Amino acid sequence: MELTHRYAFPDRFVSGAIGEPERRIFFVQARQGSRMTSVVCERQQIKALSEHLGRVLDELEQVGGIRREAGRHNRPLDSEPLDVPLDEDFRAGTMTIAWLSETESLQVELYAFGVYHDFVLLGENCAVDKVLEVTITPDQARDFVTRTEILLKTLAPCCPFCSQPIAPDGHLCPRSNGYRKPLLGRTE
Repeated sequence: MELTHRYAFPDRFVSGAIGEPERRIFFVQARQGSRMTSVVCERQQIKALSEHLGRVLDELEQVGGIRREAGRHNRPLDSEPLDVPLDEDFRAGTMTIAWLSETESLQVELYAFGVYHDFVLLGENCAVDKVLEVTITPDQARDFVTRTEILLKTLAPCCPFCSQPIAPDGHLCPRSNGYRKPLLGRTE
């Protein structure tokens, strides 16, 4: 069954997370009126999507595709929690970003896990199970990037060696090969 969730300039396009810092579940959520789609993502997917959106916007500003205006926001940054009910529509796999020059907007697509690979192999005739397709303004994209940066900074700190989150009860870094340096210089 093919199910595409399409939003053109939604009321809300945000990232968010629920749960304890080391066990968080991340979402990308789009809402327009009473319609809402919530897609579960991995932390690294949210981070990559945000970084790539930021990079695309920066490149568009450099080549003159869009202008970055100092006072462009007529509204504060959306820092509200995710909308409820928070039901998972699907889990994200591949994500794509495209610039639509005719409408000066960005299109973000999140494909259900494992679906995009089949779509590429089988072509247009392949029925894509689930996809979230959102068209957003550059300002909405900047807001998404800013909100995601704040979201990721509020989580558990990351290990400087392996980049994995450090849980409150400690962290055994896989890059240390199981070796732990003694605390306070004690050797036992």
